[in-house]
Amino acid sequence: MQRLMTAATLALALLAPSTLAGGADEIRPADDYRMELNYISMQEAEQLVGNKEVYFFDVNTLELWAEGFIPGAVHFFTEDWKSLLPKDKNAQMIFYCANRLCNASEIAAFSVMQLGYTNVRQMPDGIYGWRMSGRPTEKP
Repeated sequence: MQRLMTAATLALALLAPSTLAGGADEIRPADDYRMELNYISMQEAEQLVGNKEVYFFDVNTLELWAEGFIPGAVHFFTEDWKSLLPKDKNAQMIFYCANRLCNASEIAAFSVMQLGYTNVRQMPDGIYGWRMSGRPTEKP
């Protein structure tokens, strides 16, 4: 009898995790709901500066923006940022912040993508990379 009880307990213990953890569902990778961010290098971005069909958005603090920004860029770190967006949801937009350690431009880019904009890019090197490479900046 003791042997039968031990075998029954062991059988239940082996079956219990599968019933508690999703039952008989097929094991498969989780669905990926995160949007892919399209990165742009400083070299590529530099070629687009001055193009009236490309929008540069500086997602830095006002103090950092005032020290210098990519020519033509718009300061994006405001409460009414949606009013700064172009009407054309296919317009090319480039977001940047301070550097690779800053994620403000990634957050801004993802927020814009969630609104349906399709041509959104992010420049990881940010304004510090831009300045350190000797590229031109503007001041307000």
